[in-house]
Amino acid sequence: MTDASRSSPALAWDDFRLIQAVAETRALPAAAARLGVAHSTVFRRLRQIEEMLGYPLFERHRGGYAPTAAGEEMAALAGRVEEDIAAVTRRLAGQAPGPAGEVRLATSDSLLADLMMPMLVRFRAACPDVRLDLVTGNAAANLSRRDADVALRASDSPPDTLVGRRVARIAWALYETAATAPIPEADPMGRDWVCLGDNLAGMKVTRFARERVPAARLAARFDGVLALADAVEAGLGIGHLPCFVGDARPGLRRLAPPEPDFAADLWLLTHPDLRHLPRIRAVTEFLASAIAARRAVIEGEAG
Repeated sequence: MTDASRSSPALAWDDFRLIQAVAETRALPAAAARLGVAHSTVFRRLRQIEEMLGYPLFERHRGGYAPTAAGEEMAALAGRVEEDIAAVTRRLAGQAPGPAGEVRLATSDSLLADLMMPMLVRFRAACPDVRLDLVTGNAAANLSRRDADVALRASDSPPDTLVGRRVARIAWALYETAATAPIPEADPMGRDWVCLGDNLAGMKVTRFARERVPAARLAARFDGVLALADAVEAGLGIGHLPCFVGDARPGLRRLAPPEPDFAADLWLLTHPDLRHLPRIRAVTEFLASAIAARRAVIEGEAG
């Protein structure tokens, strides 16, 4: 043992409780009964503590154990710590600490702008200690590599390595600008179109435009839904949009009911290792509830 360790003995909380019990009861048997240990255990441990400290904590008399000045000081400290522990325990029993920390949330620009933003405002009010790091883009974040903690994505086949729930089914319909008068019974294929680009070529709605719309009528392609909606609203062409995007814009109107074949499942996903963390559960449960309240809009029933 080094000189430094001798000069700085480390006492455990149980040691302080033992000193406090002996000081208050003035007898080892009574102290042992209070602590729920054997009389011999209190005697042995008290000797070890005094040897470790290098000075006596109690004076032994016929009437019992009287604390020295050092013993009184340590017993008083134990009493203050015990009161602080009790106060903290009562406070936490009445108000458990809420979720806290950072959550990286991945989604698309259109889901964020036209669906989630008001939800995030309410989430902030409900969980002010959770900080959100938003990642937007049409490329799916790799949750297995922890590119994100939670993802809200449209997918017909989410990865098996993730866990989550299907929270809605995104409806798509054909829209035109509301800035001009409707063209009654016009053939849509005779009009200019806009659609999504090659980065989203796997979507049914994108394949439809490439396979069915005459090349001469395809005015432009866009790599994101928000830009596509802007183009339709500006009058560049007609195009298919998610109903929660198109129906929310006064500058757009539906040309036809939602096309069931273009619908896509909306999934709220996370990694299995993260799902039980309080901050992750706070985000996923809040978003699931908020999206459920908007399900009719997402599924095109409010248009």
